[in-house]
Amino acid sequence: MILLKNAKKLLPTNQLEDLDVLIDHERIIEMGSTITKEAYQIIDCQGNLLLPGFVDVHVHLREPGGEHKETIKTGTEAAARGGFTTVCAMPNTNPVPDNSVVLQELQEKIKQDAVVRVLPYAAITKGLKGEIITPIRELASLGAFAFTDDGVGIQTADQMFQAMKQAAACGKPVVAHCEDNTLVYHGVVHDGEISERLKLPGIPSLSESVQIARDVLLAEASGCHYHVCHVSTKESVRVIRDAKKAGIQVTAEVTPHHLLLNETDIKTGDTNFKMNPPLRAKGDQKALFEGLLDGTIDFIATDHAPHTETEKAQGFQKAPFGIVGLETAFPLLYTQLVKTNKCSLTQLIDWLTVKPAAVFRLPYGRMEEGAIADITLVDLEKASRINKRNFYSKGRNTPFQGWTVTGLPVMTIAKGKVVYKEDTHA
Repeated sequence: MILLKNAKKLLPTNQLEDLDVLIDHERIIEMGSTITKEAYQIIDCQGNLLLPGFVDVHVHLREPGGEHKETIKTGTEAAARGGFTTVCAMPNTNPVPDNSVVLQELQEKIKQDAVVRVLPYAAITKGLKGEIITPIRELASLGAFAFTDDGVGIQTADQMFQAMKQAAACGKPVVAHCEDNTLVYHGVVHDGEISERLKLPGIPSLSESVQIARDVLLAEASGCHYHVCHVSTKESVRVIRDAKKAGIQVTAEVTPHHLLLNETDIKTGDTNFKMNPPLRAKGDQKALFEGLLDGTIDFIATDHAPHTETEKAQGFQKAPFGIVGLETAFPLLYTQLVKTNKCSLTQLIDWLTVKPAAVFRLPYGRMEEGAIADITLVDLEKASRINKRNFYSKGRNTPFQGWTVTGLPVMTIAKGKVVYKEDTHA
């Protein structure tokens, strides 16, 4: 048993109230202002804020096949440091989890090495090649979280339609990286001010929004839950908003970097600003936040995408897309959105916990008696400067190096076990 003493909880009014929490094995068994029961371990929370563990449905752990970039162990240690207790691992690995053998081997590796809960995606198509649909029903029965070819858009409408029908039949969502390859034009940044200034090929907004427009109609026809990854354009927000008004079962996520940055933040050829979808125009950034506020976009996901420094040193044309985000997400969002009164702390916590869990019908992201003890302790007053050299992730590819942030996770408990404590590898 663990007794958390002298903590605070967040009320719906955004005020804080005294809180003690008693944990027995994996579950919260009592919550109150003062708990006096004996426990095996008493942890003094020093007046810091207890929150439900964060849920990130979009991370890249790179294992198997990309262990030089990240492993299940290092990726989940980074997640724990960032306050995340549930992460969902994308299938762009080598081999791809597109059959029962690879998926089961991945699940065994997760059991062996993960320090937080990892829910693995399975691929929509064999090898993510967009040619042959995977055995969706079989993979679903083995515990695939959902189905996606993340990193690659499904290029033909019929293939997406057939996949959606099969996924709908077994109650699983289809999660889409939306990108029409015929409209990408070998781009590496947004097709706009930055592409002109740096003389780089641009990726038009249309490449994303037209595929979303196609897919929401396929989702309506198939009855599938369709989820859009990392929305980046104002046109995409408009399409999703209209689809929701029409009663189509579509949900969407936005990343911290698309909320906090736009193309004008790219001053040089620093490839830590190269991600897919790219940083868009100021108008897109504004539309993304408005969409988040009005519920068009359901929640925030990091798209944590680690690469080696050697890979990222190849220049904008050759460097891989992607940045890391698990360890910086909460402090960045708290500092840039809550501290500036753009949203409330309650809204931010909903976007990081309650809503992703609700969208995917997960029994996590809540802190109440009887719930699984996934808990994050945050010091709202603690300030720090982001230093990529201190990351637990193998990835150092962040555009936020040197930013000063407030509100740091100082302890993370997953399934009743302390998996991160500030300045120590648990």
